[in-house]
Amino acid sequence: MIDGIINVYKEKGFTSHDVVAKLRGILKQKKIGHTGTLDPDAVGVLPVCLGKGTKLCDMLTDHNKTYEVVMRLGVTTDTEDMTGTVLTQKEVLCSETDVEQVIFQFLGEIEQIPPMYSALKVDGKKLYELAREGKVIERKARTVTIHSIKILEMNLPLVKMEVACSKGTYIRSLCRDIGEQLSCGGCMDELKRTKVGQFEIEQSLTLSQIETLVKEDQLEKYIIGIEEVFETYQAVHTKKKSDKLVQNGNPFEKKDICEEEQQVIEESPLRVYDSNGTFIGIFQYKKEKNRFYPQKMFL
Repeated sequence: MIDGIINVYKEKGFTSHDVVAKLRGILKQKKIGHTGTLDPDAVGVLPVCLGKGTKLCDMLTDHNKTYEVVMRLGVTTDTEDMTGTVLTQKEVLCSETDVEQVIFQFLGEIEQIPPMYSALKVDGKKLYELAREGKVIERKARTVTIHSIKILEMNLPLVKMEVACSKGTYIRSLCRDIGEQLSCGGCMDELKRTKVGQFEIEQSLTLSQIETLVKEDQLEKYIIGIEEVFETYQAVHTKKKSDKLVQNGNPFEKKDICEEEQQVIEESPLRVYDSNGTFIGIFQYKKEKNRFYPQKMFL
């Protein structure tokens, strides 16, 4: 069984679940999970976790993401993208300067209402399931962060942008809100995810490339190890007498760490190894307990 993460380029027409299903067939293993849904018409980076790496799925969904998006002004749809039913169409009378000024108003923390066509659950039912039944329900606004917006090309009614944002951001809804602010409406025309945390589109592999690498027995060199995801975390090794303690997922104290590594930054998670150098997992310090507690175990 392969353990780790593979940077998949999700192609148009595939759901994220399709990618996982196809990889199970290619890799001949069941323990596979993706790290955040991409719409079928969207393309780009989809980190997929394999084997023990599936424990990382929830942690990787928390990462910041970068997208290239084409926004179409003057059109609104029920899905907030061009795959949906057109609700309104208006002439775009605003200037490029007007559009630019409004776009940059969305930088920083914003309140965003998720689209009805999304996988968010309300009372145990996914919003898109309710939407397909013709139901529209009130959704609570959520706080998300737009770290940066770069206008790559403007040829009204189309605007191509690069958007770096926090987890939970819907780019479709960003297009909707920009269009609304401009009083002409707007929706998403195209979407490409170019980065998720440390995973970049330049290093991503299509399913057919992965299949070829498997046949050539060359895939291993493209698997990102679990530890590599946490390479920015401080690494510590336990003393031999404390190995069993951490191997069993118990909390430990500073005195259990090798003397030369005891100067740790308490606010930051630790990458913990036993005295033999075996990676145990990620531990977090709890000041009130004066101990390090397991956040995620990988042994």
